[in-house]
Amino acid sequence: MIVLALSSGTSVDGIDVAAADLELTGDRVLLTPLGYHEQPWSSALQEEVLAALPPAGTSLEQVCRLDTELGQELGQAARAAVDRLRAGGQGEPELVVSHGQTLYHWVEPGSTERAGQVRGTLQLGQPAWIAEATGLPVVSDVRTADVAAGGQGAPLASTLDALLLGDLTDRGPAAALNLGGIGNVTVVGAPGTPVAFDTGPANALLDAAVRLVTDGVEHVDRDGALAAAGTVDQALLQQLLAHPYYRRQPPKSTGKENFHGGYLQEQLAAHTRGSTLTGPDLLATLVELTARTVAAALDRYRVTQVLASGGGTRNPVLMARLAHHLGPARLGTTDEVGLDPHAKEAYLFALLGFLTWNGLPGTLPGCTGAGAPRVAGRITPGHRPLRLPEPATTVPTRLEIV
Repeated sequence: MIVLALSSGTSVDGIDVAAADLELTGDRVLLTPLGYHEQPWSSALQEEVLAALPPAGTSLEQVCRLDTELGQELGQAARAAVDRLRAGGQGEPELVVSHGQTLYHWVEPGSTERAGQVRGTLQLGQPAWIAEATGLPVVSDVRTADVAAGGQGAPLASTLDALLLGDLTDRGPAAALNLGGIGNVTVVGAPGTPVAFDTGPANALLDAAVRLVTDGVEHVDRDGALAAAGTVDQALLQQLLAHPYYRRQPPKSTGKENFHGGYLQEQLAAHTRGSTLTGPDLLATLVELTARTVAAALDRYRVTQVLASGGGTRNPVLMARLAHHLGPARLGTTDEVGLDPHAKEAYLFALLGFLTWNGLPGTLPGCTGAGAPRVAGRITPGHRPLRLPEPATTVPTRLEIV
């Protein structure tokens, strides 16, 4: 079946829209990418979302407005994607999967060694608007079933990663790295794996720093230009590395409830050079923070190769520092296995919705910490009655990109 997927990461930089033709054949899922598109959020809605993220306070009125407005823009993006598929003669989609926009990930305080239990997670973007715009059924709220089963609800990328990396471990353990607002890794082929967890901030603090040093004019360090012009402040780096999250054992997850602009400003205020630190030096330091925490997280698994994806792969300074710290492991991108690194997360949600539609679990308990695998999400009917297929009887073990 052809599945449309919609996602928006913690960077809130736009809607990722992917279309995929998916097929179950034995123990393999065949995924044929049909197209990927990045649809910017309207500037007013983007600012409203950013203003509502932790540690900001909000109201139920604002939550309701955001749920509606996010759902409407997601519906418009899905409608446009349906039209593109039809115009290109690529087929008729049967299902939409929407991750929505994460507004809060509720994690209890953890200890020095153990991550806190996730109690809830909130993604907004009312799926009824998507179903109304497209006429298609919508799978949404894909994290909560895992949380209810005792898991972290993240990183869901482990579902795709473990299937995709399974054929790549003949030369040793392999890892997939996603560089969104938060970084996450999946490792296969090493003792005790598959395992997956959030490593900490990837772009979250970088983006917050860019907004800070440009007075909100810019939201991202394009091509790593600012970081390339700076020098790492070692004292600030050590201060940032002292955050207890980095020492906690997986499974664990985090988000902007921990690593946000307010946290960054608190750290700068506590730093002796916080008021005089240049913008480029701050960006260079935060790039080094991401590179070191990712490398430290993977060190114990002795991985031989790492395939990266996500918006962070557009930052050549970050990629160069990652390659340096990950060595001798080889750093590449998911382009090598036929998957656009900027589209991978959207294709992940297409896969999750496809598994849900076929009655198959969408999470790996060893990666999220859940007590058992669970079918992910809830289904909102489209304009026609729901007609689900008979549940599949074979759980896939491999993903092949066609």
